[in-house]
Amino acid sequence: MSFKELFYMAPPVRTLRDKKVLITGAASGIGRATALASAAEGAQLVVTDLHNEPLDELVADVQAAGGTVLYHQAGDVSDYDWVCKFAKNVDAEVGVMDVVMNIAGISAWGTVENLEHKHWKSMVDVNLMGPIHIIECFVPQMVARGKGGQLVNVSSAAGLLALPWHAAYSASKFGIRGVSEVLRFDLRQHHIGVSLVCPGAVDTPLVNTVEIAGIDRDNEEVAKAIGGFHKMAASPEKAAAAIIKGIKKNHYIVYTSFDIRFGYWWSRKFAYPYEVVMRAANDQFSRLARKAPPPKKAVAAPKADKAKGR
Repeated sequence: MSFKELFYMAPPVRTLRDKKVLITGAASGIGRATALASAAEGAQLVVTDLHNEPLDELVADVQAAGGTVLYHQAGDVSDYDWVCKFAKNVDAEVGVMDVVMNIAGISAWGTVENLEHKHWKSMVDVNLMGPIHIIECFVPQMVARGKGGQLVNVSSAAGLLALPWHAAYSASKFGIRGVSEVLRFDLRQHHIGVSLVCPGAVDTPLVNTVEIAGIDRDNEEVAKAIGGFHKMAASPEKAAAAIIKGIKKNHYIVYTSFDIRFGYWWSRKFAYPYEVVMRAANDQFSRLARKAPPPKKAVAAPKADKAKGR
């Protein structure tokens, strides 16, 4: 390897035109916006999502706009057996991908005393093992073909910063960041670039459905905070544009807004002030939690004991 090759690799995918592009989580939010934007640039799509009906709607919208969907199938990326079958079908009907985008994801927040095992497990199953399943089943073919490509993994600001109440979510998002950091160098020799997308606030349906353990979402203070999130959030279309630009330029970390870029830079350059800001943010969240405890669950009436004639 020459000195120049050691420090620079030309972007493997300079255009999406006529490229075969796999997108998970394609039926809503960032995934849907990225699918539509990729199709508009001439990509040939392979798309999947957990939900069949909105996936069919996406396919119809892409085709109505003159785009191309080569293959689509609904399924659960956290199910390894399903991903293997899906990949075999794609290999047989479409061939090797040029770009693989892991966008599917879910979210749940809460403090450790409120998070349940199901929260921790679902975050890791979908947000970390899901992308790993896709990588296992699609990237080796790209390596064997020897013509390069791009792998895109969506992490989060919570994969860069210690955001309050994000322990379970961050477990998955820091995890995919670690996977991407290693593959960034492992795949370089095969001329496959890796992009790690770290969105901050993005106005997607996930905002309204994210579970906050131990918090009453109907509380006025919580509703106000969610409304403030919507106001500062970037659009899914803006996030999609950042992703596509990141692919074309082979950027490793892809930011969808300046605040996350600045926050990550701040955390690395000014460790103690960063700690102070995170402590203050955590205190603010704790005050909100005290104002919005979860509604009390109704206690079921005791069942009659037939053996004792009650």
